[in-house]
Amino acid sequence: MQRDRPWILRTYSGHSTPSASNALYRANLARGQTGLSVAFDLPTQTGYDADHPLARGEVGRTGVPVGHLGDMEVLFDGLDLATMNTSMTINATAPWLMALYVACAERQGAPPTTLRGTTQNDIIKEYLSRGTYMLPPGPSLRLTADLVLYAVEHVPDFNPINVCSYHLQEAGATPEQELAYALCTAITVLDTVRERGIGPARLSSVFGRLSFFVNAGIRFVEEVCKLRAFAELWDRLGLERYGVADPKLRRFRYGVQVNSLGLTEAQPENNISRIVLQMLGVTLSRNVRARAIQLPAWNEALGLPRPFDQQLSLRAQQILAHETDLLEYPDLLDGSPVVAERTRQIREAAWAEVERVLASGGMVAAVESGDVKERLVASNAARLARIESGEQIVVGVNHFTESEPSPLLADGGAGAILRIDPRAEEEQRESLVAWRRQRDADAAARALDAVREAARSAANLMPASIAAARAGVTTGEWAAALRDVFGEYRAPTGVGAQAPTPVGDEVSPLRREVATLAREIGRRPKLLVGKPGLDGHSNGAEQIALRARDAGFEVVYEGIRSTPEEIAAAAVQEGAHVVGLSILSGAHLELVAETLGALRQRGGESIPVVVGGIIPDADAAVLLSSGVARVYTPKHYQVDSILSGLVEVVRQAHA
Repeated sequence: MQRDRPWILRTYSGHSTPSASNALYRANLARGQTGLSVAFDLPTQTGYDADHPLARGEVGRTGVPVGHLGDMEVLFDGLDLATMNTSMTINATAPWLMALYVACAERQGAPPTTLRGTTQNDIIKEYLSRGTYMLPPGPSLRLTADLVLYAVEHVPDFNPINVCSYHLQEAGATPEQELAYALCTAITVLDTVRERGIGPARLSSVFGRLSFFVNAGIRFVEEVCKLRAFAELWDRLGLERYGVADPKLRRFRYGVQVNSLGLTEAQPENNISRIVLQMLGVTLSRNVRARAIQLPAWNEALGLPRPFDQQLSLRAQQILAHETDLLEYPDLLDGSPVVAERTRQIREAAWAEVERVLASGGMVAAVESGDVKERLVASNAARLARIESGEQIVVGVNHFTESEPSPLLADGGAGAILRIDPRAEEEQRESLVAWRRQRDADAAARALDAVREAARSAANLMPASIAAARAGVTTGEWAAALRDVFGEYRAPTGVGAQAPTPVGDEVSPLRREVATLAREIGRRPKLLVGKPGLDGHSNGAEQIALRARDAGFEVVYEGIRSTPEEIAAAAVQEGAHVVGLSILSGAHLELVAETLGALRQRGGESIPVVVGGIIPDADAAVLLSSGVARVYTPKHYQVDSILSGLVEVVRQAHA
C-alpha cells in the first residue's frame, strides 16, 4: 500500500530582529520542519517603519520587523529561496513584502519562476477580525488583485492569495459563517480579477492558484464536515460561476493553524491535548486533508512561545505523520451517515449566507456597511454567553477548575514564555537609520514617485514596488506613498448597531449595580475603551463595549489603532469615569506607561485605568504598581464580573 506524502510541516515564527528570526528558522528546519511560516511584527503588517510613533513598543513583538531589502536578506541569510517553501502571513503590505522577497531571491540568483510558497494577501478579513488594514477597501482590493495577477504570470508556483477564514472563527464565526465569508472573499477577488479583462483560460489559472487558510477548532467532527462542505462548494463555484473545466484547478487547497482562541491561560498544560485533537480535524479525512499545517504552542495564552514550545508542536505533527498509519489508508470518513448529514447542513447554510451577501452588494459593501462585522460580533457574544453560563464547557476554566500546581509554571510563569530583548526595538531603529543613510536617496525618491504614479494610474503596482525594493525604499515609505494617493481608513467596529445581549435575568445584578452607581455619581458612568498602538485584535474590546453598554454604561469606543495621546485626550474631553485599554500584542508595559503619562499631562490623572490582554503575572504586578487599577487576562472570562469590577473602580475613584 502506497503511503501518502505528509503535509508541509511549519511553525509560525519570527520575533525581535531579522537576525534572531533567521537563527530560529535555521533551528526549526534542522529539527525537521519542511517549510517556513513567517510572522511579521505589527508595524511591518500595517505599513510603518520602526521609528514611527505608532510603532513604539510594537517592534519585533508579534513577529519579525522587515523595513527594507537589507532586513529581508538578513532574514533569509543562508536559506536557499529557490528550494524553500515560504508562507508569509501578510495582507495590507503583501505586495511590498512579496516585492522584497522577489528582490531578495534575485540577489541570491534565484529567478521568480523558481519561488514557491504563499502570501496570505487577504485584506477583506482584516476589516472584519484582525485589523491590520492600511487603506480603504477599494484600493486595498486593487493591490490584492495586482499581486495575484503578477504572481500568476511571473511567479507561477507561488500561491498569491491564501483566503483566510482562520481569523473569522477567532472573531466568533460559526462554521457556516466561516465558509460563507471566506467564499465571498474569494468571489470578490476573482470578480475583481475578471473585471481587469483577463480571458477564461487565465482566469482558470488564477482560480487554480487560490488557496485558503482555515481554522480548526476543538469540535473536530464538525471541523471535518466543515472542510468537506468547503471542498464541495469551492468545486461548485469554480465550475458554475467561473467555468473552470479542469477538476485539478478546482481542487480545494488549504493550509491550517488550529484554534489559538481555544487555548486557555488556566491549566495551560491542557492545551497540548487540545492542539492534537484539533489537528485531527484537518488530517482524518484524506479527501480534504490540509496541505500545510502549523500548530500553536501550549503557552500562547501566556505569551510568546520559546523555541522548545514550538518544537513540542512540531513533534506532535511528526508523530502523527510518521509514527501512525493515518497516511496509509483512503478517506476514513467516506460513507459515514453522520458526516454526510452534518456536511450537508453546513454546506446549505453557508451557501444561503453567500447568496445573502452577494444579493446585498457583495463583500466590500458588507465590510463598509458593517453588516458582516456586526454578525461576527453577535456570534462571538453568543459564544461567550455559552461559556459564561457553563453551557459550553471549557475544561479548567468553567468546569473542573480544581488543579494541582503546574510544574510548567513553577516560577509563576515568568520562565514559561520567550521574553523579547528590550534592546531589539532600538537596534531595529538604528539599523533603519543606517540603511537610509547608506542608500542612494535620489534613486529611492524616484522609485517612490513611480509607486505614486502607478497608484494613480491603472498600472499593476508590483513592477514599481519591486523597483522600489531594489532602490532601498522602506516599508513605511512605500505605504506612505500609497496613503498619499488613497488616504487612510477606519473600519466599522460592529458594536454600534448591536441589540442588547442579556445573560440571565433581564434585570441582572450588574444592571442594578450600574444603576446604583449612576445615582451615586449623578449620571451614567462613562467607559472609554481604547486600543493603543497597532494591535488590531479587537474581539475582547468589542465584547466589553457591547456588554457594558447593555449593562447601563455610556460607552465610547472608536475602534483600533490610537496613540496613547489620542486616548488620553478623548478620555479628558469625554469626561470618562474609567479608561479600559485592550492590548494583546505584548506591548502593554510601554503603551500603558505612555497612556498614564499622557493622562497626567492633560490633567486626567484622576481617571482610573484598567488593562486587559495577554499579560504575565510579573507584568501585571508592574502595571498595578504603576497606578493601573485592575488587570484582566484570558482567565477572566466572566464579562459581567469584569464590568462589576469597573463599577467598583469608578466608585472608589469618586469616594
